[in-house]
Amino acid sequence: MMPLFAVICRDRPGALQTRLDTRQAHLAHIEDSGIVRMAGPLIQDGEMRGSLVILEAPDIATAQGWAASDPYRAAGLFESVEVIEWKKVIG
Repeated sequence: MMPLFAVICRDRPGALQTRLDTRQAHLAHIEDSGIVRMAGPLIQDGEMRGSLVILEAPDIATAQGWAASDPYRAAGLFESVEVIEWKKVIG
């Protein structure tokens, strides 16, 4: 089993429309890559305000490359993006 990586993204304030406009391209990126094991939006005050994506990849460079090519990032949605190795313990 390859290592897992968490991609933790926080949206720019007031960027919900950018998220909505780019959502289909983002979901296609997830589907096409074949390395996403879990994904979903971060919710704050009942509104999507970020993303958590768990990748199974050979190394952190591959995970960082995936994050860099996310259509959300290209659209300028994110205020911050962190890629960090993650160890699944429960679930």
